[in-house]
Amino acid sequence: MHRTILTFDTTLRDGEQSPGATMTQPEKIRIARQLEQMGVDVVEAGFPASSQGDFEAVSEIAVTVKDIQVAGLCRALPTDIDRAWEALKNAVNPRLHLFLATSPLHMKYKLNKSPEQVLDMIAFCVGHAAKYTSNVEFSAEDASRSDLDFLTKAMETAITAGATTINIPDTVGYALPEEFGGRVRYVIEHAKNSSRAVFSVHCHNDLGLAVANTLAAIGAGAGQVEATINGIGERAGNTALEEVVMALNTRADCFKAKTNVRTEQIFPTCRLVSMITGLPISQNKPIVGANAFVHESGVHQDGMLKNRETYEIMTPESIGRAQSDLVLGKHSGRKAIRAKLIEIGYQLTDEQIDTVSAAVKRLADRKKQIFDEDLSALVLEEVFRLPDHFRLVHLSVQSGDTGTPPLAAAVMEIGGAEKRHAGFGVGSIDAVFNVIAHITGRKPELEAYTVSAISGGTDALGEVTARIRENGVSAVGRSSDPDVVVASAKAFVNALNRLLKKEQEKENR
Repeated sequence: MHRTILTFDTTLRDGEQSPGATMTQPEKIRIARQLEQMGVDVVEAGFPASSQGDFEAVSEIAVTVKDIQVAGLCRALPTDIDRAWEALKNAVNPRLHLFLATSPLHMKYKLNKSPEQVLDMIAFCVGHAAKYTSNVEFSAEDASRSDLDFLTKAMETAITAGATTINIPDTVGYALPEEFGGRVRYVIEHAKNSSRAVFSVHCHNDLGLAVANTLAAIGAGAGQVEATINGIGERAGNTALEEVVMALNTRADCFKAKTNVRTEQIFPTCRLVSMITGLPISQNKPIVGANAFVHESGVHQDGMLKNRETYEIMTPESIGRAQSDLVLGKHSGRKAIRAKLIEIGYQLTDEQIDTVSAAVKRLADRKKQIFDEDLSALVLEEVFRLPDHFRLVHLSVQSGDTGTPPLAAAVMEIGGAEKRHAGFGVGSIDAVFNVIAHITGRKPELEAYTVSAISGGTDALGEVTARIRENGVSAVGRSSDPDVVVASAKAFVNALNRLLKKEQEKENR
């Protein structure tokens, strides 16, 4: 018999703490809906006490999704717990997620509390949360550096007070797999009331061991994993949910465990989160990277032609990267486009299908063949991108090696009004960015700029990511286009819109 491991996704909370990954409320709701469609068991929607924006996002998500538990994070403080419950109270299945540090380092320098005082805080605050709901989770922050016997006592105390989920986090990514698995096993075996709770783990990736530590914990008896899409999060990130899910699927013989995740939704979900956050998926990223199912070595190619299982331990189709003979182009109808969208994991409305169909025809006029990756990029660009304050209407660039500086001319719509400007730059991209900055009245610093091809061929869509900073606020923009200069302009405008939204949210706090 295979036991079911619960999946707790914290992309909207811990994942948003990645530098530049701040999401708007509608974007968070879109991701929450996709996580629900993917079959995740719990979505941590945010930290309601941290800001008014987080409170409103958690409140909205709580009433939007129905087939998934909605969790709100809170410190072990009655005011935090009350605030979180106010945001969660209308959810079908709300969860209060409390945390308090238990390591000697944190208790002494951060909390300035004795171990006895920490135990009292756990008992009181978990009991306070349990008055609102029986679905209470307690996390012992910095558990991997906590004294084992004290950690066990803390968990006993939380369960006695009413916690039904107990989380053992590797908060700073310090643990090693064998060590962490042993720690989880020790607490489960020595906490007298451990049978009354589900044990969970939340691992960070500072040493590149988050997934390995999570799998070791599952082997030691953990029944829930806390992770993020694409592994985004604080510092080096979190456990990548898609990697844990596919490890359990692929090595079911070893773990004797499964999840409720619909794996064919993995790739669309990862692409959606990447597009919304502006954080690109690296080429060699396990499971969903562009090279994950690419074979270049002659020996490998020979083996693949004879039997795919020689060098593939999973199929592209199993994660939603289905390959088929259905080729899209300018003459493709809505039915063909709808069928292809369903095949790669997107369920869209009739109106959204019309939008994508029009975009497909525009793109087909510029490139010969539209690949699955192109179609996915169009969906994210045309359907799920939010209305922006700054919008690029037209762009023209003149460049060459004649000695004349590159010239860019742009027409933009700003708050409904059309503005235009032309100017020079050191290169084409510099000219474009200078003109857009002048039109918008902004002077951001370009911190990072990357370009990659979504598919093969000289007519491939170019995908551009631009990270900018102005007045201490940073934002990441992303876009795609067959013309990399146009893609760069759109990515820069996207970053400016995100920067503006972050500034507005900061003012409203």
